[in-house]
Amino acid sequence: MEQPRPLQSIVWHRSPIERQLLARLTRKSDLRGLAQTCGFLGVVALTGGTAYYSGEHWPWYATLVLLLVHGTCWAFVSNALHEFSHGTVFSTYWLNKAFLGLFSYMSWINPVLFWASHTEHHKFTLHAARDLEIDVDASPTLRGFLLDALVSPRGLYRTVGMNIRHAFGWLEGEWERHLFPPSEPELKRRLVRGARILLVAHVVVIAIALYFRLWMLIVIVSFARFYGGGIQWLCNEAQHCALPGNVADFRLCSRTIHLNAFLRFVYWHMNYHIEHHQYAAVPCYRLARLHEALREDMPVPASGLVATWRQINTILQRKKSEPGYQYRVPVPERQVPGRMRAAPAAAAPGS
Repeated sequence: MEQPRPLQSIVWHRSPIERQLLARLTRKSDLRGLAQTCGFLGVVALTGGTAYYSGEHWPWYATLVLLLVHGTCWAFVSNALHEFSHGTVFSTYWLNKAFLGLFSYMSWINPVLFWASHTEHHKFTLHAARDLEIDVDASPTLRGFLLDALVSPRGLYRTVGMNIRHAFGWLEGEWERHLFPPSEPELKRRLVRGARILLVAHVVVIAIALYFRLWMLIVIVSFARFYGGGIQWLCNEAQHCALPGNVADFRLCSRTIHLNAFLRFVYWHMNYHIEHHQYAAVPCYRLARLHEALREDMPVPASGLVATWRQINTILQRKKSEPGYQYRVPVPERQVPGRMRAAPAAAAPGS
């Protein structure tokens, strides 16, 4: 892996918006945050409860189908963790922190690692050797999709293994060493502490379930992250896939798509991905309004996952036949894209 280069700041293009309107859109709401959060938790409680009941009363094949539905909805807990990492869901600080812990447990994601990486992703989106959260040269495959779409033993092995490794303070690869350098020992201590808390929480829940012989509880809670992830995979991979790197315009290196209301809701509105990158302080439940406000300066979004992935496949096929080809998203030409400038190293990200 290429060693990350010295940090630079990037002057990103941001679509113009009235300052007062942006201030209103940036405002957090406990009420709307509770509606989004409790609504999402209600969905996974309903799917999980139905699968649990089916395991006791209905045929095995009905239970398998219902578990797949449950896993499909549960997979979006990683998007919930993403929102709480940004701290934009609630206006009340402790609510953000409490639900960040809950969704960390549900997703098996250490929030310290996630935020350390994700701040780099936002500052240096798809810039080579600066944003290693995203592999700009990666080409999604049908095999990769299927490994996540149904059951993902690979995901279980990698996720649990990584948390065990971090619980012992073992870093792996240039990206982790870049995020947690020896000069930041406290940041690494927080990583270790977060991994240990996450593992202990899962061990306790699994132990309780085994003691009371609640086998299905393990399947619908601790292991739900590792099956039925196909739709979430299609959503998340579409955010930046097949778009060019090393550009200072989020409209060119991120993708907004139109989705139906239910999928938009469980996806925590991250289909408005260009808007999220341009104005990351806007809560997810206000991104649709932000999308409307920026419409004149934005590319036309694809409608639905099928149309989106047809477009992505067309780009990937052309890249295979024309090495070096970079797709350029059609955008309004009246705005001047951002530029890069040298800057001091960024401060260490928070949790």
